[in-house]
Parts: sequence; structure tokens; C-alpha cells
Amino acid sequence: MSFSSKVKNEICRYVEFTKQEATALLSGIMKVSGTLGFGGDKKINFRITTENPAIARLVFKLLKEHFNIHAKLFVKKSNSLKKNNIYLVMISHEMGAKELLNEVGVLGEENDMILLEYSILDKVIPTDTCKRLFIRGVFLGGGSISNPEKTYHLEFVTHHEDYANEFSNLINTYGLNSKVIQRKSSYVIYIKEGEQIVDLLNIIGAHESLLELENVRIMKEMRNNINRLVNCETANLSKTVNAAVRQIESIKLIQHEIGFQRLPKNLREIAELRLEYPNESLKELGQMLEPPVGKSGVNHRLRRIEKIAEELRKEGK
Repeated sequence: MSFSSKVKNEICRYVEFTKQEATALLSGIMKVSGTLGFGGDKKINFRITTENPAIARLVFKLLKEHFNIHAKLFVKKSNSLKKNNIYLVMISHEMGAKELLNEVGVLGEENDMILLEYSILDKVIPTDTCKRLFIRGVFLGGGSISNPEKTYHLEFVTHHEDYANEFSNLINTYGLNSKVIQRKSSYVIYIKEGEQIVDLLNIIGAHESLLELENVRIMKEMRNNINRLVNCETANLSKTVNAAVRQIESIKLIQHEIGFQRLPKNLREIAELRLEYPNESLKELGQMLEPPVGKSGVNHRLRRIEKIAEELRKEGK
């Protein structure tokens, strides 16, 4: 099961609502996953389509308990390669489709004309709870979230630009930073930051999924930190090894060309130690000297040795 399906199944388990709250939730679902049908004599039918049986059951239950609508539920096979079931919740004119659509803010009327309502009406989201439930409904109807193990991406898909912008603004009233892009004939409201996706899951009430995502984020951050430390240690080790190899080559060149007796005592001592202990750190080499010398002091002496070797190379050309 995808992470998206887990989130949707979780929030579909919460079914205790007032009629006002049920209206907000249904409005969110119906605006993005509903299809309007017209018959003769201005008869209106409405169909909600979903691949998730939990969403179909939730819609059926809300319609029955709060609007006294006994919708018809159909199941058919998808034409896609996945061959999933498609669940259809059908609301006919005789069941009160028109009145329901007016109540949930999907339809409006002007000069005896029936109009699709793309705005998010204040009457549908009069309270903060209703706003959150409306956002939950939009996620159930047209939302998805990527597997957090792979990437952080949450999106809502709709087909109307003005509605997409208005919905994005509604989400952003909670301190989020959702954006809208066009994808073919659709408009996508998306969030890509892990922390903001956690906040959105909190808004729609997906608390179990929120904790799962937080655990993934913590583990990914730990792995990233460990990788950074390992890479840093590897780089430092490589740098140290390369420096030691370079120093030993310089020391052997001096030994071959002029001998250690031509070096000052302090340089001769560190040169002999480096040859004898090629794998020791500068700090450890310094502690072997009498009296001991700090890391910077050892580094300074070895740099002088490398400079002498470089001058010998130039003379030999």
C-alpha cells in the first residue's frame, strides 16, 4: 500500500461530524472528484469517482446520515494497466442532487441559470474546523503524497486555475508555502518541504501518518549526518595520507642529494622520525621529539623540508 493510501485510509476512519462539518468535508471531496450530469427538464445528477473504497464508504455514510440521501454505489474495473477497482457514488436528481450541490457550494444559480461554483464559499468553511475538514476533503478527492523514504512531495490536483490559487491561499493561511503550477490541462497545488508536509498532515488530522513521516525524516537526517561525517573523515584521511607521502618523497630526495647532515638539527630530527613512522599524525610525531613540539611546529618544520626539496628539484632540472 502506498503512503498516500495509508494517509487517506487513516483520515477516512474519523466519521463523527456535525452536519456543518460534513458539508465542508463533502464540499472538498466533490469539488475535485465529482462529475456533473444533466438530463431533461434541467434534471441534475452527480457522480463521485474514487479508487479508494474507504473514501466511497465515507461519502456514502455522510450523505445518508446528514443529508438523508441513499446514494447508489457501483464498482467497476479500471481500464488502466493496474486494473484497480473504480468506485462510483451516484446521486440522482430524484435523490436531491441539485439541493445537495447548492448546499456544499458546488453549484450556484444566477438569473435562473445553473452555474458551477469554483470559489470556496464562506458558508462552507465558517469555522477553523470546517476549513481543516475542507482541506481534508480536497486531499481525499484529489491529493497525493510521495513515499517519504524517497522524496518529500505533497500535491492537490484540480482543473480550474482560479480555484487552485484560492485553495493554495487557504492552505497558506496556516503558515505554509504551497505553490501552483500547470501540468498539461490540470493545475497542481504542491508542497515540497518535509516540515511543511508534516504541518499539512496535522491540519487534515492524519496524526499516525504524521508520526511515521517524522520517524522517516529523523532517520534520513541521521543517515545524512553520518554520511557527511564519513565523507569529511575520508577527505581528511586522504589529505593526511597524501601529505605524508609527499613529505616522505621530499625527505628521501634530500637524503639522496645532500644527506641529512646538511639539515639543521630540528629538521633532521623530524625528517628521521617521519621516515621511521610514516603513518603517524603530526601531533604524534611532535610528542616523540625532545622536548615535544606541537602540531603546528611539526607542520612548519615539514614545510621547510618540502621547500628545500623543491629547490633541489629545480636545481636538478
